[in-house]
Amino acid sequence: MKPSSSSAVGVFWLLLVNLVLYAADYVFKAPWVSSLYLWHRAPHWWQFLTAAFCHASWDHLSSNLFMLYTFGKIVEEEEGPGALWFTYIVCSVGASAASFFADPAATYSLGASGAVFGLFAVAVLLKLRFNFQKLVECLVLGQFVVKQVLQEVVSAQNGGAMIGASKVGHIAHLAGAVMGVALILLLQRLPDPNSKQLP
Repeated sequence: MKPSSSSAVGVFWLLLVNLVLYAADYVFKAPWVSSLYLWHRAPHWWQFLTAAFCHASWDHLSSNLFMLYTFGKIVEEEEGPGALWFTYIVCSVGASAASFFADPAATYSLGASGAVFGLFAVAVLLKLRFNFQKLVECLVLGQFVVKQVLQEVVSAQNGGAMIGASKVGHIAHLAGAVMGVALILLLQRLPDPNSKQLP
Protein backbone atom coordinates (compact mmCIF):
# COMPACT_ATOMS: atom_id res chain seq x y z
CA MET A 1 0.00 0.00 0.00
CA LYS A 2 1.54 3.26 -1.12
CA PRO A 3 1.46 6.48 0.91
CA SER A 4 -1.41 8.87 0.34
CA SER A 5 -2.20 12.47 1.14
CA SER A 6 -4.53 11.42 3.97
CA SER A 7 -3.61 11.68 7.64
CA ALA A 8 -1.43 9.07 9.33
CA VAL A 9 -4.27 6.60 9.84
CA GLY A 10 -1.95 3.62 10.35
CA VAL A 11 -0.12 5.28 13.23
CA PHE A 12 -3.42 6.46 14.70
CA TRP A 13 -4.81 2.93 14.88
CA LEU A 14 -1.61 1.54 16.37
CA LEU A 15 -1.67 4.21 19.06
CA LEU A 16 -5.36 3.63 19.70
CA VAL A 17 -5.03 -0.14 20.09
CA ASN A 18 -2.21 0.31 22.61
CA LEU A 19 -4.17 2.93 24.55
CA VAL A 20 -7.39 0.90 24.59
CA LEU A 21 -5.63 -2.21 25.88
CA TYR A 22 -3.86 -0.18 28.55
CA ALA A 23 -7.20 1.26 29.70
CA ALA A 24 -8.80 -2.18 29.68
CA ASP A 25 -5.92 -3.56 31.76
CA TYR A 26 -5.35 -0.81 34.33
CA VAL A 27 -8.51 1.29 34.39
CA PHE A 28 -11.25 -1.29 33.86
CA LYS A 29 -9.19 -4.21 35.26
CA ALA A 30 -10.33 -6.56 32.49
CA PRO A 31 -8.87 -9.99 33.38
CA TRP A 32 -8.69 -11.16 29.75
CA VAL A 33 -5.93 -8.64 28.89
CA SER A 34 -3.35 -10.70 30.75
CA SER A 35 -3.97 -13.53 28.26
CA LEU A 36 -2.34 -11.25 25.68
CA TYR A 37 0.95 -11.10 27.60
CA LEU A 38 3.73 -13.44 26.47
CA TRP A 39 3.79 -15.96 29.33
CA HIS A 40 7.17 -17.67 29.21
CA ARG A 41 6.24 -20.91 30.98
CA ALA A 42 3.21 -21.71 28.83
CA PRO A 43 2.99 -19.36 25.84
CA HIS A 44 0.26 -19.37 23.22
CA TRP A 45 1.28 -18.57 19.65
CA TRP A 46 -0.70 -15.33 19.43
CA GLN A 47 1.05 -13.89 22.49
CA PHE A 48 4.24 -13.38 20.49
CA LEU A 49 2.32 -10.60 18.71
CA THR A 50 -0.29 -9.43 21.21
CA ALA A 51 2.31 -8.79 23.93
CA ALA A 52 3.53 -5.85 21.82
CA PHE A 53 0.22 -4.07 22.45
CA CYS A 54 0.36 -4.40 26.25
CA HIS A 55 2.42 -2.43 28.76
CA ALA A 56 3.55 -2.64 32.37
CA SER A 57 2.90 0.99 33.38
CA TRP A 58 1.93 4.38 32.06
CA ASP A 59 5.59 5.43 31.80
CA HIS A 60 6.30 2.28 29.79
CA LEU A 61 3.38 3.02 27.48
CA SER A 62 3.93 6.75 27.04
CA SER A 63 7.60 6.48 26.04
CA ASN A 64 6.82 3.74 23.54
CA LEU A 65 3.90 5.65 22.06
CA PHE A 66 5.98 8.77 21.58
CA MET A 67 8.62 6.83 19.64
CA LEU A 68 5.95 4.89 17.79
CA TYR A 69 4.27 8.09 16.70
CA THR A 70 7.56 9.74 15.65
CA PHE A 71 9.15 6.89 13.74
CA GLY A 72 5.94 5.13 12.73
CA LYS A 73 4.74 8.28 11.03
CA ILE A 74 7.97 8.43 9.03
CA VAL A 75 7.51 4.84 7.84
CA GLU A 76 3.88 5.51 6.96
CA GLU A 77 4.73 8.69 5.06
CA GLU A 78 7.35 6.81 3.05
CA GLU A 79 5.56 3.51 2.40
CA GLY A 80 1.96 3.72 3.61
CA PRO A 81 -0.10 2.34 6.53
CA GLY A 82 0.09 -1.27 5.35
CA ALA A 83 3.88 -1.20 5.45
CA LEU A 84 3.79 0.37 8.91
CA TRP A 85 1.56 -2.37 10.32
CA PHE A 86 3.55 -5.08 8.58
CA THR A 87 6.79 -3.72 10.05
CA TYR A 88 5.24 -3.45 13.52
CA ILE A 89 3.99 -7.04 13.38
CA VAL A 90 7.20 -8.60 12.02
CA CYS A 91 9.45 -6.74 14.46
CA SER A 92 7.13 -7.47 17.38
CA VAL A 93 7.17 -11.20 16.75
CA GLY A 94 10.95 -11.21 16.33
CA ALA A 95 11.46 -9.24 19.54
CA SER A 96 9.06 -11.45 21.49
CA ALA A 97 10.79 -14.60 20.27
CA ALA A 98 14.17 -13.18 21.30
CA SER A 99 12.82 -12.24 24.72
CA PHE A 100 11.31 -15.70 25.17
CA PHE A 101 14.49 -17.60 24.31
CA ALA A 102 16.95 -15.18 25.92
CA ASP A 103 15.26 -15.14 29.32
CA PRO A 104 13.22 -18.33 29.82
CA ALA A 105 13.09 -17.73 33.58
CA ALA A 106 11.07 -14.53 33.18
CA THR A 107 7.40 -14.65 34.10
CA TYR A 108 6.13 -12.76 31.07
CA SER A 109 7.13 -10.20 28.43
CA LEU A 110 5.17 -7.27 27.10
CA GLY A 111 5.62 -3.88 25.45
CA ALA A 112 6.02 -2.26 22.04
CA SER A 113 9.73 -1.51 22.47
CA GLY A 114 10.91 -4.26 20.13
CA ALA A 115 8.57 -3.04 17.39
CA VAL A 116 9.69 0.54 18.04
CA PHE A 117 13.35 -0.40 17.59
CA GLY A 118 12.38 -2.09 14.35
CA LEU A 119 10.72 1.13 13.23
CA PHE A 120 13.91 2.99 14.19
CA ALA A 121 15.90 0.90 11.73
CA VAL A 122 13.31 0.93 8.96
CA ALA A 123 12.75 4.69 9.16
CA VAL A 124 16.47 5.41 8.84
CA LEU A 125 17.04 2.96 5.99
CA LEU A 126 14.06 4.32 4.06
CA LYS A 127 15.71 7.75 4.15
CA LEU A 128 19.03 6.39 2.88
CA ARG A 129 18.80 7.56 -0.73
CA PHE A 130 20.91 9.60 -3.13
CA ASN A 131 18.91 12.72 -2.43
CA PHE A 132 20.31 15.62 -0.41
CA GLN A 133 17.15 16.15 1.63
CA LYS A 134 16.77 12.43 2.36
CA LEU A 135 20.44 12.12 3.33
CA VAL A 136 20.16 14.98 5.81
CA GLU A 137 17.04 13.38 7.30
CA CYS A 138 18.85 10.03 7.42
CA LEU A 139 21.80 11.65 9.25
CA VAL A 140 19.55 13.29 11.85
CA LEU A 141 17.54 10.13 12.48
CA GLY A 142 20.53 7.83 12.16
CA GLN A 143 22.67 9.43 14.83
CA PHE A 144 19.80 9.07 17.32
CA VAL A 145 19.09 5.45 16.35
CA VAL A 146 22.77 4.41 16.45
CA LYS A 147 23.07 5.95 19.92
CA GLN A 148 20.00 4.05 21.13
CA VAL A 149 21.17 0.74 19.69
CA LEU A 150 24.68 1.10 21.14
CA GLN A 151 23.17 1.85 24.55
CA GLU A 152 21.12 -1.34 24.28
CA VAL A 153 24.23 -3.35 23.38
CA VAL A 154 26.12 -2.03 26.41
CA SER A 155 23.14 -2.58 28.71
CA ALA A 156 22.66 -6.14 27.45
CA GLN A 157 26.35 -6.91 28.03
CA ASN A 158 26.13 -5.50 31.57
CA GLY A 159 23.20 -7.72 32.47
CA GLY A 160 20.38 -5.27 31.80
CA ALA A 161 18.60 -2.80 34.02
CA MET A 162 15.51 -2.76 36.18
CA ILE A 163 12.60 -0.31 36.12
CA GLY A 164 10.75 -0.94 39.34
CA ALA A 165 10.04 -4.68 39.47
CA SER A 166 10.40 -5.05 35.70
CA LYS A 167 13.52 -6.02 33.79
CA VAL A 168 14.21 -4.09 30.60
CA GLY A 169 14.31 -6.39 27.57
CA HIS A 170 17.49 -5.15 25.88
CA ILE A 171 17.80 -8.33 23.82
CA ALA A 172 14.25 -7.85 22.57
CA HIS A 173 15.05 -4.26 21.59
CA LEU A 174 18.09 -5.35 19.61
CA ALA A 175 16.14 -8.18 17.99
CA GLY A 176 13.49 -5.71 16.88
CA ALA A 177 16.14 -3.53 15.26
CA VAL A 178 17.71 -6.54 13.54
CA MET A 179 14.30 -7.60 12.24
CA GLY A 180 13.81 -4.11 10.82
CA VAL A 181 17.12 -4.22 8.98
CA ALA A 182 16.44 -7.75 7.71
CA LEU A 183 13.00 -6.69 6.51
CA ILE A 184 14.41 -3.82 4.44
CA LEU A 185 17.15 -6.03 2.98
CA LEU A 186 14.60 -8.70 2.06
CA LEU A 187 12.18 -6.27 0.45
CA GLN A 188 14.96 -4.68 -1.58
CA ARG A 189 15.59 -8.07 -3.20
CA LEU A 190 11.99 -8.47 -4.31
CA PRO A 191 11.12 -7.32 -7.84
CA ASP A 192 9.26 -4.02 -8.13
CA PRO A 193 5.70 -4.85 -9.29
CA ASN A 194 5.44 -1.38 -10.86
CA SER A 195 8.56 -1.76 -13.00
CA LYS A 196 8.13 -2.70 -16.64
CA GLN A 197 10.25 -5.37 -18.23
CA LEU A 198 11.19 -5.12 -21.86
CA PRO A 199 10.55 -8.24 -23.98
